[in-house]
Amino acid sequence: MTESNPESEPAHDPEVLQLAAKVFDLARHGDTDTLAAYVDAGVPANLTNDKGDSLLMLAAYYGHPATVSALLERGADPNRVNERGQTPIAGAAFKGEEEVLRVLLAKGADPRAGSPSAVETARMFGREDLLALFGASGAE
Repeated sequence: MTESNPESEPAHDPEVLQLAAKVFDLARHGDTDTLAAYVDAGVPANLTNDKGDSLLMLAAYYGHPATVSALLERGADPNRVNERGQTPIAGAAFKGEEEVLRVLLAKGADPRAGSPSAVETARMFGREDLLALFGASGAE
C-alpha cells in the first residue's frame, strides 16, 4: 500500500461538482422522489456541502417533511451538526417547521443537541408550542 500524494491527486471533476449541486438543490426544493433515487443509486445520505450542511439539514430547514423522512429512512443522521454546530432539528425549529420537527423527533433527533439547540432556539423566539413538543419548559 502506498501513500497518496495530494499534489498528484486529480482536481474535483466538474461533473461530480455539478451533480452534487443538483442533489443539494433537490433537498432544498423538496424533490423527494428524485433525491431518494439518487441516494438509492449511491449518493451518500449524509452528504454535506462546503458549510457542513447535510442533505437532511437543507430539507429540514426548507420545510420538506416527506424529503426529511425519505433521507432518514435511507440512513441520514438526524443529529449531524454543520460547521456552525447546528443540527437539522434546530434549523427546523428556527423556521418553525412543526411537521418536520415531528418527523425528526420520531426518528431520534435530539432537540438538545447542537449550539444553539432546537430547545434554545425555541426559547429564544418564545415558542412555547415547540418547547412543549420537545418536552422542555421555557425556564429550563
